[in-house]
Amino acid sequence: MISGCKFFDFFAMPARRSQPAQRKPRADAQRNRDRILEVAKKAFTRSGASASLDDIASEAGVGPGTLYRHFPTREELLQAVYRSEMEKLAAAERKFAQSMPPLQALRAWLLLFVDAIETKQIIAPALTTLIGDPKKVFAASYAQMQEAIHALVKRAIKSGDIRKDIEPMDLLRALVGVAYVPSHPEWQRSAKRLVDILIAGSRPIQ
Repeated sequence: MISGCKFFDFFAMPARRSQPAQRKPRADAQRNRDRILEVAKKAFTRSGASASLDDIASEAGVGPGTLYRHFPTREELLQAVYRSEMEKLAAAERKFAQSMPPLQALRAWLLLFVDAIETKQIIAPALTTLIGDPKKVFAASYAQMQEAIHALVKRAIKSGDIRKDIEPMDLLRALVGVAYVPSHPEWQRSAKRLVDILIAGSRPIQ
């Protein structure tokens, strides 16, 4: 199991330079790719990172050739699942900010962050085995998570819902700490309860 410190070591690597823009895939190819990623995430969560790729293709309604055309190796599929989940988490911050009051948006996003930790717990050890050092895979995530949590906390401070002395990254570190407590298979429930405790503890002192 990877420690909580190492979890944030992965996040703390500097983001890589952006790659040149690639040609946009056809709509049907993009749908196939998105469906494969959706099914793969569920399969990896259910069966671990060694889940059958052929079974993933079948459940996604595509042939094995289509899966391997998008993701030639298990390593590439694992990386893509992780990056997809992080992109969804970043997008959720913007969606919640537009549709929810500040404190509710912060709580909803922290609950999604707990799910993101679960995805990383599955994928990080597998990538360590496959490529030795997965830090580069996780490098861009730190900037996304930092930007999202800072924006959410800033809005909640501005609205008066939480105190000005709250350090945004401390909220994430607390949740990561619960996730990496040894021999704690029900950590998700504890982490999600902790979200409400963190929110309550962040409220202004009366």
